Amino acid sequence: MSNVIVPDGVRLILATHNEGKVNEFRQILTPLIPDFDPSSVVSAKGLGVEEPVEDGTSFAANALIKAQALCKATGLPAIADDSGLCVDILGGAPGIFSARWCGHHGDDEANLSLLLNQLADIVDPHRGAHFMCAAALALPEGEPVVCQAQMVGRLVTVPEGDNGFGYDPIFVPASEDAPGGQGRTTAQMSSDEKNAISHRGQALRMLSEYVAAVFVPQPE
Repeated sequence: MSNVIVPDGVRLILATHNEGKVNEFRQILTPLIPDFDPSSVVSAKGLGVEEPVEDGTSFAANALIKAQALCKATGLPAIADDSGLCVDILGGAPGIFSARWCGHHGDDEANLSLLLNQLADIVDPHRGAHFMCAAALALPEGEPVVCQAQMVGRLVTVPEGDNGFGYDPIFVPASEDAPGGQGRTTAQMSSDEKNAISHRGQALRMLSEYVAAVFVPQPE
């Protein structure tokens, strides 16, 4: 039973309070869904829904916790992702703690600064890392779906670029080091360039066939 008032026309809820993710989700979904209306997708923050405790031990578990809690609160299909940066030399950390690596949630600048300090003495080629994303779709009826993807790359020592959010200013995807690449961080890329290769873009494209069904008109 839903306990949240949802505006007319809303078809899908995103389980995030991060506006950067909301914009990224909409940009990724736009070419995947015919006649997609960005206003049909709103965030948990926009509806005033509190975030559940993310006490899972994996990206997939946390994505499911968030999607299922939001679906239950609104009575509508809900997408959640849990994503983070996994640094090779740190044994995969920050991992599921990426958003609160500094000790509290959501301070991108503090998280990035702490990680750079921790890696200050680490030189290439030992700065390998990858972004990981688990995207979950929870439905009012039926089983949830989870898709996972990653983006491999390396970390630079000085932040570069003003786009994106989180650890984007220090992450250089492997494609940027390949022949023809420019060595840019994901914060130096346009949204379209980043979404084409990102962990979140890949996971959402994998999830898209299930998401598309949410937007198919139902018979009267």
